Amino acid sequence: MIPPIANRFVAGETPAEAIEYAADLNDRGVTAILNLLGEHYHERPPADEDAAAYRRLVADVGDSDVDACVSVKPSQIGLDVGPEVFAENLETIAAAAADHDVFAWVDMEDHETTDATMDTFESLARTHAGNMGLCVQANLKRTEQDLDRLADVPGKVRLVKGAYDEPDDVAYQDKPDVNEAYRTHLEFMFREFDDGVAVGSHDPAMISYAAELHEEYGTDYEVQMLMGIREDAQTELAATGVPTYQYVPYGGKWFSYFYRRAMERKENLVFALRAVLGR
Repeated sequence: MIPPIANRFVAGETPAEAIEYAADLNDRGVTAILNLLGEHYHERPPADEDAAAYRRLVADVGDSDVDACVSVKPSQIGLDVGPEVFAENLETIAAAAADHDVFAWVDMEDHETTDATMDTFESLARTHAGNMGLCVQANLKRTEQDLDRLADVPGKVRLVKGAYDEPDDVAYQDKPDVNEAYRTHLEFMFREFDDGVAVGSHDPAMISYAAELHEEYGTDYEVQMLMGIREDAQTELAATGVPTYQYVPYGGKWFSYFYRRAMERKENLVFALRAVLGR
């Protein structure tokens, strides 16, 4: 059982709990992006097990009335074992998602995984008629070229600023440089993409800029934020008619994810400390 200190950031340990949370989220006008916690498996059995869990999850979502999609980490379903294992497992998840009319996102991890992730995504996105999406990171210096390649690929692209500690030669290190890259990439996506843009950001300035770009180019877009962060803003944004999504983690491997969320921002750490102290 997940303790109260962590349930701000994690929806539960079971698919049923995650789907129940997604239904409550739908009542606020927000769509859930369900993510089974787990990553960096170096043996095939756990990767295959989590791929099977995702296939069951999309079936459960498809059989329910909730408005939800799923998001998968490449290293969780075999990329650290081998690119072919990742490709095989992602193909089975994508096929199950297509069968149950559930959208499937592919997360992006550190820069060393980008090529294998993009190659597999592009192949499957073309096969499954755009029922898939891929995350790209604005802090990586290669992202301009990656977005140019993805402009012709069916499906959505989620632009985030990037959370991995990358070396100077491959990633921007200073916040102003990352923000500038994010705005540049966002403008390119609204101008060149046909299947919609996913704005993965809690930054009010970027969300406002996306609204301006929508007015200029008419491109469909959605805003995606994390569970437990600016939730009031998510509800308010959804009420204005902007499609709003919340990234909803669940599963038994909740502790490391909760720890990262609690430590990355001062207000999150304050929340955790208050919960421990009972204040």
